[in-house]
Amino acid sequence: MDIALLLGLLVLFLAATVPIGISLGLATAITMYFTSPVPLTMIAQTAFTGIDSFPLLAIPFFMLAGSLMGYGGISKRLVSFAESLVGFMIGGLAMVTVTACMFFAAISGSGPATVSAIGSFMIPAMKEKRYGGPFAAALSAAAGSIGVIIPPSIPFVIYGVVSGVSVGEMFLAGIIPGIIIGISLMIISYFTAKKRGYPRSDKPMGLKNLWISFKDAIWALLVPVIILGGIYGGAFTPTEAAVVGVVYAMVIGKFVYKELDFETTKEAFKDAVVVNGATTFMLGLSMAFATYLTVEEIPLRVGAWIISVSSSKYVILLLVNMMFLAVGCFVDNISSMIILTPIFLPVMKELGVDPAHFGLFMTVALAIGFITPPYGANLFVASAVSGERIDSIAKEAFPLVGVMILCLMLFTYFPVFSMFLINTLMR
Repeated sequence: MDIALLLGLLVLFLAATVPIGISLGLATAITMYFTSPVPLTMIAQTAFTGIDSFPLLAIPFFMLAGSLMGYGGISKRLVSFAESLVGFMIGGLAMVTVTACMFFAAISGSGPATVSAIGSFMIPAMKEKRYGGPFAAALSAAAGSIGVIIPPSIPFVIYGVVSGVSVGEMFLAGIIPGIIIGISLMIISYFTAKKRGYPRSDKPMGLKNLWISFKDAIWALLVPVIILGGIYGGAFTPTEAAVVGVVYAMVIGKFVYKELDFETTKEAFKDAVVVNGATTFMLGLSMAFATYLTVEEIPLRVGAWIISVSSSKYVILLLVNMMFLAVGCFVDNISSMIILTPIFLPVMKELGVDPAHFGLFMTVALAIGFITPPYGANLFVASAVSGERIDSIAKEAFPLVGVMILCLMLFTYFPVFSMFLINTLMR
């Protein structure tokens, strides 16, 4: 009864285009009122205490860093360098979008921030070159999801805190899978562009132009080196790394690229505040939603059912991934990780699955939720940047989601992709 009422109300509110944060809060409040003795004040208390977390401070700082990099010319130079690398191929602009998102993923740690920073350049550029607007937006949304897989990654930090797994190990686990997902999206972009006749980039190719764009982008390319090097070198925590990214973006944007002035800096802060305000509101209410689920033992019941279905490790992994994909459609990946990790990690250990490997494929599964309605945070950002309708973008994203699910299955059943760097460098 409680599960049906909660999910039914959530679907109803989302279908009525109620914002996701309000939908979560309303569905939780109404269900609690009719089915639970827990007082409704729990929602407000949990919403505030849930966002009172030092690791979560990395989120606004990475968002601000990404915004400053966009206004300060760093994102633009990453795009230019990516264009020199792959723009000459069929569907070159689409491949540039994916490559630039992979570079920016190593800076922002956020899916929506990656879509905003790179999509604001590449979606208009693709539309100008006769790429379909919905496809351009869908590809940016899909490639932006790599932002939580290639380190630094906010979900990896959260998983490390919840599970006790080394954050450094989680960062290493995400490198190879993030690259594989990027290459997979580039392959499907190639065939889509060939089928639809999308053009190559107009930028002249060659080693000379590659060298010129590399020199121009060197300060931008140093960002992930500084952030990851500082984390692995013990100079600062991932949250402090986000602050370092903000300072670096301001210095480079102001004094090196000279594209940051008072007005652009103000706009960068304004954009970051608006996005973070909406994100924090949604995150707080999703914490209340997650707490109610835990209090009513709904995840435990679902988890027990999955375990009872089969004794086969491979079947259980498939069912767990299906559940993660379904949850990702409704709840953001950070809240989902907080809910699901304590439930499924003991089961995974019992099956012989390494905790770092589990954290990787859970993150990938939940990241696919960035481009699957109704939650689909990246879809909403891509829609805002492109002006395209959500339903049109979601339709174009369908084959991209399929490719990412195939990658998810590959990472799930072949741990070598996530564990190779960990076993080589840290164990």
